[in-house]
Amino acid sequence: MNNADELVAHYDAAGTVVGRVRRAEMRAHGLWHAATLVLVRSGDGSRVYVHRRAPDKDVFPGLHDCWAGGVVAAGETPAQGAERELAEELGVRGAPLRPLFTFTFEQPPVRCHYFAYEVHWDGPIAHQPEEIVSGGWMPVDELRAWAEDPESPFVPDGRYAIREWFRRREPGFPRQDLSSGEASPPHGEPGS
Repeated sequence: MNNADELVAHYDAAGTVVGRVRRAEMRAHGLWHAATLVLVRSGDGSRVYVHRRAPDKDVFPGLHDCWAGGVVAAGETPAQGAERELAEELGVRGAPLRPLFTFTFEQPPVRCHYFAYEVHWDGPIAHQPEEIVSGGWMPVDELRAWAEDPESPFVPDGRYAIREWFRRREPGFPRQDLSSGEASPPHGEPGS
């Protein structure tokens, strides 16, 4: 099946699954959907895996991201989607997911409910070439500098999520300005 024909879970603005829709239709009409984000940290937690998205991705092509993940498929839970995407994109299998937080992000054409997770991994990384063109381990301090730099080549939703991750673990990390209406404040753990 062509990626555009893939059936994805269709959500409403409140975060309830209301049906299923073809990925192409979801993108074309900016429909609400859900996606997973998985932060892959080294076993000791000192580094994060950062990758560059393929130039022909349907959203945010060619930019960098520190989250593996993707759209939740029809009939799939966010946790199942996170495990699937982590295995597909980076070849990471069997690493226990730790729920982090959820948030909504609206920057047309993206209207999405995100479910963020984290894993620790020191095993091999195998890129899915249709999704990722390169990647490597980045020290957490360097990632923090990228997250704070609006000129760094990060995907917007990934930047928002990693800044939230830093805010939750570092007292004094600046809160994000939500006045633009692009994202709602994160809440709880995924599924809460």
